[in-house]
Amino acid sequence: MAVYEYRGLDQAGRDIKGIIDADSPRLARAKLRRSGIFPTEILTDRHTKKSVVEGVSIGTLFGRIRIQEISIMTRQMATLVGAGLPIVEALNALIDQTEKVRLKKVITQVRESVNEGSSLADAMSRFPKVFSELYVNMINAGESSGALDIVLKRLADFMENQVMLRNKVLSTLSYPIILVIVGIGILSFLLLSVVPKVVGIFDDLRQALPLPTVILIAVTDFLRGYWWILVLVVAGSILALRQYAVTGKGRQLYNRMILKIPITGRLLRIIATTRFARTLAILLNSGIPLLQSMDIAKAVVNNAVISHAIESANEGIREGESIAEPLRRSKVFPPMVTHMIAVGEKTGELEQMLFKVSEAYENEIETTISRMTSLLGPIVIVVLGGIVLFIVLAILLPMIEMNQIIR
Repeated sequence: MAVYEYRGLDQAGRDIKGIIDADSPRLARAKLRRSGIFPTEILTDRHTKKSVVEGVSIGTLFGRIRIQEISIMTRQMATLVGAGLPIVEALNALIDQTEKVRLKKVITQVRESVNEGSSLADAMSRFPKVFSELYVNMINAGESSGALDIVLKRLADFMENQVMLRNKVLSTLSYPIILVIVGIGILSFLLLSVVPKVVGIFDDLRQALPLPTVILIAVTDFLRGYWWILVLVVAGSILALRQYAVTGKGRQLYNRMILKIPITGRLLRIIATTRFARTLAILLNSGIPLLQSMDIAKAVVNNAVISHAIESANEGIREGESIAEPLRRSKVFPPMVTHMIAVGEKTGELEQMLFKVSEAYENEIETTISRMTSLLGPIVIVVLGGIVLFIVLAILLPMIEMNQIIR
């Protein structure tokens, strides 16, 4: 079924536009007339694609609907469903409120599936790149329990929390990355443009040069003559590592290595632990069985080592073990996490304990990020300053020796 954009007039004669899905433009016109809209223009699928390219943001330009857009849509839907609107009417309101063309098309197709008798979860499951397994399972649990508005609010809270967490990490890394890029640009200009002209003077003198100057000349000559080899080696290495990281063994090794990095490794471990704890808490609180919740939470952590530990814990649970014990044996999760989970299992308040774990580690993430921000910037500046100092000394030392010879 294709999706078409339309322009037309409503029963009051007002201009109206939107999108509709139908098997053909003729059926789209008939469908609009039945709903009280008199179409003046139906854009075919070809024109629709053109309008999408011209009218969407950078994120949607590459076919991706951002998590922020899904979060806003979820929050709006929670409000509409909580106000007592039927699902179809709530989806109609979302279609009118959504400005992003791609997301509007997805919601329209979800609405049509619901109109044809599908549940909301089944309709959303047809768009796995937009609605994750976590999202669909929670919607299914909300529909089954009759508490869809509550589940939607939890989903919106969860997604907003994930967006905030990601933005904190990105904002922390952006300043050092900008410094590195600017520093590399300045150093490239010095080594490829300024230094060769200055060093050319020393070549004409035919005298012994200090070691820093010899090293600088060698580096400059290599970069000017063989920079393309360096680019190919770096690009090839990155591509090879990415291909290796896709394999099961390579992904395990790569994820294990990044978890052992002194500062960032601990931060990534805490972030994965927070995602696991909050996701599991929300799923269990929504009435989804433990084993199914563990399987879904395993995919959220985005780390093969931690995912393997959760999978092993799931196997232990199937054999009658508690949750905490196999997680403790894996030695992947911090002791506080397994201790809090054990207490939650004994007291019957596992969901509350998981929420407390996620909140505690979110505070630690914020503290760690602030510490990283205060450290990474000065470290990058010191490293770049040291390189510039080496270049300056390599140029000045021969000049000082020349002055001493002249005297």
